[in-house]
Formats: sequence, C-alpha cells, structure tokens
Amino acid sequence: MSDPRATAVILAGGKGTRLKPFTYVLPKPLVPVGDRPILLLLIERLKACGITDLTLCVNHMADLLMTYFGDGEKFGVRIAYAMESEPLGTVAPLRRIAGLPDDFLVLNGDLLTDLDFSDLFRHHRQSGKLLTVGVTRREVRIDFGVLEMANGELTSFSEKPVHEFWVSTGVYAFSRSVLGHIPEQGPFGFDQLMGRLLERRVPVGLYPFHGYWLDIGRPEDFERANEDVMKLETCPNPRLPFPDLSPRVGTGSDRPGGKE
Repeated sequence: MSDPRATAVILAGGKGTRLKPFTYVLPKPLVPVGDRPILLLLIERLKACGITDLTLCVNHMADLLMTYFGDGEKFGVRIAYAMESEPLGTVAPLRRIAGLPDDFLVLNGDLLTDLDFSDLFRHHRQSGKLLTVGVTRREVRIDFGVLEMANGELTSFSEKPVHEFWVSTGVYAFSRSVLGHIPEQGPFGFDQLMGRLLERRVPVGLYPFHGYWLDIGRPEDFERANEDVMKLETCPNPRLPFPDLSPRVGTGSDRPGGKE
C-alpha cells in the first residue's frame, strides 16, 4: 500500500464557551499559549510531522481566523477553509469539504500534544478501518466519598476514588467512505457518529497514545498549557515525546475530547 502524505481537517468553528472570558474577544484557536495562538502551535506540530495540507472548518469569528492564518504560506503550510453557515457539530462540517482524499486526518483545533500525526495516519491506512480514533489514558478523581448499597444497606465505601479510562484525544483518521454514515442535513457530532457505527457494526480502530496531550477546553487547562508550553519547546526532535510532563489527575468535569 502506498503511503501518501496526509491531509488534515482542523475543527476550528466552535465558540469556546467554556474558555470564557478569554473567548469574549478572540475565537478560541487564536487565544495565545505562551507567545503563539493555540492553533498555530498545533499547525507547527503538524508541519513537523510532514503534514502541510490543511483545511480549517470555521464559523465563529471566522474572519479573524482567516485574516491571521491566510493561505498558510507564511507558516510553511497550505490552508483552505470550509465555512459553516450554522454550527454543525464536530462531524457534519466534513460534508462541506470537496475533494477529500481517500484517507485524511480530523482533529480538534485546541490541542497541545506531541502525538506523531503521520504515524497515526500510517496506522490507520494499514488497518483498513473506516475510522481510527486516537486514544489516551486519563485518571479521573471523584471528589466525594463514594458509597454502594443494596437493599438500603451500605455494601462498600471509597473515599475520593480515582478511576482510569481510555479517552478520545480529539484526533481521528477517516476513510472517505465513512462520510456515507453522516446525514446530509443538520448538525451531527462525533458521539452520534460513534453510536451509528456501533449500531451498524462497523469496526472502529484505536490508536493508543502515551505521550503528552492536553485538551485546552477550560480556564484551568489554559493555565496548565501556559505552564507546559516552554517545556514542550525544549524537545529538539518532533518525533520524540516532550520531556517531564506526566498526565495530571483530573476531576469529573474533564472531557474526553470534542469541540467547544
């Protein structure tokens, strides 16, 4: 099987409501982490992995995004735009993009990670799956004593237990044929697509990832990103993990991926 260069679709149309007040005046992809916008850091990571053909799905404050990034030439990439006339969720915008290749990447525009995007893409093509989801492990702390009961009596008690889960990184590899599972009209999210594929017994592949990953969805995530970004930039080889950044235990409000 030939291994063409990957194309990446970046979902950048959300309002970033959970990152207020930062997003009152800027779209979330332009909120600075360190001295550069969130989305620019992601684009630089894609470029380091050899992925330079990009499409941005935009809606909220689209003019600002298009003015900043332009055609991508000054950043060493090629950028096209898919405009959403209305919010379409995380998957439906793909219907608006003409000329998608047989396989392509889709990722949220608010990620800070050292994931090797080109390796995920190769893994997807070799698997033959219609869809591959990048996944990572996350611990979630319950900030209460947790009780279990039966017949009105206590059967077990755990004080502030920590549970570990596989969660979506918000990075996916699609085969174009999966678009046939997306409705022609209306919003449609990744969660709905997963439900539909499971219902139709369509195999979905997973790409386990154990490096650095942060979904910048809330003010506390933004603060951590600014703490971490200087360490991330000390990594001289984009193919190697960023150093000294172990995952932190989150709370029950941590999200596993997705947009907004």
